[in-house]
Amino acid sequence: MRYIITRPDLQEGSLRLLKYLDALFPQPGPVQFVDDQGTEHTVQVDRAAGRVWGVGALYHAQHLGVNDVLMLTALAPGRYQAEGIVKPYASPPPPRPAPSAAPETRRVVTAATPHVREVRLQTVRPAPAAEAPAREAAREAAAPAPRDPGRPTEPPRAEPVRADQPRPEPARTPARKDARTGSDFRPLDVRFDRPTAAPAPALPQDSAGQLGELARLTGYRLHELGGGVTRLTADLGTHGYSVLVAHQPDALTGAAWSEPAEYRVLLTDEATRPEGVARLTREALVALIEHARLAPLSAVDLRGYWKAGSVDLESAASVAEMVSAHLAQRGTFSFVLLTLAQQPAHSVVSVPRLAERLGSGVNYAELGSILDTLTRPPFLALTPLPAGQYLLRVGVAELLSDMAEYADVVRRRIRVPAPAAAPVREREPVRA
Repeated sequence: MRYIITRPDLQEGSLRLLKYLDALFPQPGPVQFVDDQGTEHTVQVDRAAGRVWGVGALYHAQHLGVNDVLMLTALAPGRYQAEGIVKPYASPPPPRPAPSAAPETRRVVTAATPHVREVRLQTVRPAPAAEAPAREAAREAAAPAPRDPGRPTEPPRAEPVRADQPRPEPARTPARKDARTGSDFRPLDVRFDRPTAAPAPALPQDSAGQLGELARLTGYRLHELGGGVTRLTADLGTHGYSVLVAHQPDALTGAAWSEPAEYRVLLTDEATRPEGVARLTREALVALIEHARLAPLSAVDLRGYWKAGSVDLESAASVAEMVSAHLAQRGTFSFVLLTLAQQPAHSVVSVPRLAERLGSGVNYAELGSILDTLTRPPFLALTPLPAGQYLLRVGVAELLSDMAEYADVVRRRIRVPAPAAAPVREREPVRA
């Protein structure tokens, strides 16, 4: 079976159970995917959700991206061959030749004698840019040698010009070159000033503060159990789980380490590989915090990495690809909006013409998904028409202004619940 990978698949580390894949996965539960190198990947078939979870490691190992193909072949019950096929990229077009300069009219000496010069107007086509250095070198070679201050020179002899001929224009003196050396010249800075962005919040230096920052960004509840052990709890109902993090090897022998949890890791550096326990490297922890600041990252996204048994920089690189895919999808959406902004309101949007204007940066599947999103609330910017066309109901600039006002109204109506106050205990009377 041939399956085309989409951006949501890469973000969630999953694949959709489309209708033609329904018979390939008849039963829910864990199955094995065997990739091209023979590595086995345990994935979870969720027929209720219509997805196969846990395919992110396979995508990362095969270097698969959007629109790449995954060939699925049943080898045995619960065992499948998963072969990745990377889409070919078109070769870049050859560079266009430089446009030829427009011809210009110059005064050209057609004949000359010791006493008379014949000058006529003639159309001359400038030489190509490639010949300019050679022509400049020839001109410098033909220039007269510099005058020796100790040697007298003859004054230039004036050449008579016939009365019936126009008087030639005096030659323009080239700009005097600066006598400074090349090391004295400084390149002109033509960069424009960029608006200064707000500085990113400082990253906590201690491991406890970094775990707290990760919990705040990804939705975990953090509990300090004492003895150098921290618990990260994902309150997600049936999808919930918890992770025990030991800050040093001594914490593995304490009572807090025996608390119930689905996953347990030891906080180490990247060079340390402890035996008998999974690890969370400090370098990976810092990278996860930076990724979570760039794009939404949840405890659901991270569960597969805890389950893999080790969260290091290699795992963090896989999370970076997920975040990059999210940012790329956001950029594609912006690209389509900016292209639609070139059309006025109440005009017809032709999908083939819009795809042609977008170029190869957006494929038809992504474009169709974005246009379908713009037809639904709260956007309601497009109305579907027959023959695959859309009516642009409102200009993009006006749409964004309305969305900003809508978001501001909703934001003002959000009420942040106040923290529950501790119950007040009645003071007992003091007896003498």
